[in-house]
Amino acid sequence: IEVDTFTMFSNSNHSRGSKYSQVRSYSDSDSDSSDDNIEEDDFIQREIRQQQMMMKQQDEGLEMLGQSADRLSKISMGIHEELGHQNKMLNEMEEDLDTATENLSLVTRKTKELIQKSGGKRNFIIIVALSVVMIILFFLVLYT
Repeated sequence: IEVDTFTMFSNSNHSRGSKYSQVRSYSDSDSDSSDDNIEEDDFIQREIRQQQMMMKQQDEGLEMLGQSADRLSKISMGIHEELGHQNKMLNEMEEDLDTATENLSLVTRKTKELIQKSGGKRNFIIIVALSVVMIILFFLVLYT
């Protein structure tokens, strides 16, 4: 079927031989081409729908990925805060341990001085042994 011709620019100069001319458009005259056009249109529409579905699925996937990233962000911030608290507690414990170590060193040094003042280890052992005997005798007197 032949399509009507048209003029690109219709004006009054056309009849006087202007530089613009008519353009003709043709299409095949057999009916197979119209069936092909319908099939092509159906194919194109199916492809468009399929691409739209794929884009929708990708959007849903991206949304889920974004939500997962948000959850991971919150979890990592919680872990960061917890590690901060635990580091603070470890630092405090280290300070307490340093203080206890200093106190223990002081007590050990004082004990050594006491042993030396009391006449050495032999006299210290005698004093400890007599103290234990005295405690035992005290309990015997109390329970008899």
